[in-house]
Amino acid sequence: MDKYELKNDGMNCSTILIGKRASKTGKVIAAHNEDDMHELIQSHLVPRMKHEKGETVSAPDGAAVIPQVNETWAYYWSEARGRGGEPFADGYVNEWGVSLFSDSCVDSKVPADGKFDGTMGYVYRRLIPERARTAREGVEITAELMKKYGYRSSRCYAICDKDEAWLVQLTKGHNFAARRVGDNEIAYIPNWYTIHEIDFNDKKHKNFYWSDTLVSYAMENGWYTPAVEGDYSDFDFAAVYQAGGYDIKSNWDRSDLAWKLLLKGDPLPHRTFSIKASRKYGVEDLKPIMRSHYAEHAEDLKEHPDMSPHRYGICRDTTVESTIIEFNEVPELTCMWRSLPRPCATPFMPWYLGITEIPKGYEWMGPKEALASHFAVDEDEFAYHAGRAVSAFLLLQNVMEFNYQAAEERIHGEIAVMEKEWAATKKVIDQAYLELVGKNKDYACALLTDYTSAQAYKTWNWAKQAVLSIATDRDNANMHYWRSKL
Repeated sequence: MDKYELKNDGMNCSTILIGKRASKTGKVIAAHNEDDMHELIQSHLVPRMKHEKGETVSAPDGAAVIPQVNETWAYYWSEARGRGGEPFADGYVNEWGVSLFSDSCVDSKVPADGKFDGTMGYVYRRLIPERARTAREGVEITAELMKKYGYRSSRCYAICDKDEAWLVQLTKGHNFAARRVGDNEIAYIPNWYTIHEIDFNDKKHKNFYWSDTLVSYAMENGWYTPAVEGDYSDFDFAAVYQAGGYDIKSNWDRSDLAWKLLLKGDPLPHRTFSIKASRKYGVEDLKPIMRSHYAEHAEDLKEHPDMSPHRYGICRDTTVESTIIEFNEVPELTCMWRSLPRPCATPFMPWYLGITEIPKGYEWMGPKEALASHFAVDEDEFAYHAGRAVSAFLLLQNVMEFNYQAAEERIHGEIAVMEKEWAATKKVIDQAYLELVGKNKDYACALLTDYTSAQAYKTWNWAKQAVLSIATDRDNANMHYWRSKL
């Protein structure tokens, strides 16, 4: 297995997209759990940059060399650093409020021929926030890259802005399908293709994009024959291109769990793309879903009282970060509610897009150094570092696992208090920014920076105290037990 090969045990990401008319804010909301194998998350702010004529962008292994544009946009970058490098986990939100997350998908039928191996995908996910001013532009950039350079795996990009949410599902090679989540719809994806029918008459791409050879390639390989020659209305992208074995338990369980919680009822058939929402959703509705554990946990506890809840749920053993993006008409007021690593163990902190620096302790090297070393991560980064917030969060998460049920009530109660305070304060901060920005934008952004940093530090300090509290409780319980034996 080479270092870029996908691992099924790490294919556990989850994404929920809420159309703007299904949202309580009147804007799109996007939620994503990033699941990987022991990655560390650090954050960066990359500035807007001018580029010289003739500059290029290269994949780390040289698999593609792409001409650079004249100017690239500023963006927030959530970097997942892993041993050997991680090409498929980073998340972005750029200065225009365009976001990108991704979910790996079970292999498509397209054979691996070596032509599309390597880290080309890592370049794609960075070029989209660097170049797109809208989500639709992000889809079009992806389409152009796919046509010229191709891709190396089966993947779904979630590309969103305040008005539109798109799922773009790629195969190995040059083919893809993209579908917009309707304004009054909600969509959920674990790790399989969910786009089915495609309106090939949608020439203006109001709701669909697709590669030129999507149908012809499938027909040439014997995967699809239209019922009526020349009529492709019965073409089903997921059914035609997805390889066998897509129904793995991790995907079944998360699909059932997500739809059951979203609908407050029975789950939907597997690989449902979206449904029309019967109610409106807010950030507070998505938090418990991103924190949800597998359905059989309550039954398992009867036999194994110390059973971990992190098996086949949405919040699970591989979750390294959870993010809920609350888009805003004013890009700077777009709020990234961030929890890391697992959202059941830490609160969703408010991080404003308009901040001008990363809170201290959440970044241990600058973006240039991080990009240069992304595929050559030093082993020392995985040691405990008192000056890095991620170390405290990892320690809290892991200490909870010794007896999750014993720590759960305390931790969840404290999280609820912090999140209630942030929900109320956000309205005040938003209004203060709007009143100040017309007078002095630098001061207005400093307000967002100071507030975000204060809450990030508060959360970090809370995590350190929570570890001590859990350890003390455990020690007291043990001592009480052994004293009772005297």
